[in-house]
Amino acid sequence: MTALDANVLTQLAADLSPADLRFVVRTFDTDMQRLGAALAAAGQAGDAMGWRRAAHSIAGAAAAVGAMRVEQLAREAMERAAIDVAAAVAIQLAATVALTELRNFTDPGGQADERARWMNERVG
Repeated sequence: MTALDANVLTQLAADLSPADLRFVVRTFDTDMQRLGAALAAAGQAGDAMGWRRAAHSIAGAAAAVGAMRVEQLAREAMERAAIDVAAAVAIQLAATVALTELRNFTDPGGQADERARWMNERVG
């Protein structure tokens, strides 16, 4: 795993049942879809406040599950003086990689392994 903080995952696994951990992953997936769409919409509309709000929410959600790259990209997007729509794409790609790795963590040897390798090669 490269997109996730092993310490956060270890703590989540220690604190939560497997079913609860899968619920957290599903919630993160839902949040990333909703917040990614909000970030893209704010970027397209030129809404700087909406952009920063969505980026801030993404950073917080990512930190909670140890999605380090997503958190980093969202914080960078939040701090930029201007909206960068390409940053929204990068965040969504990084979130896809993180979600795949989270699913693999909750279902070791699952079918998401190959997709994770493919996305990591492209997103890094």
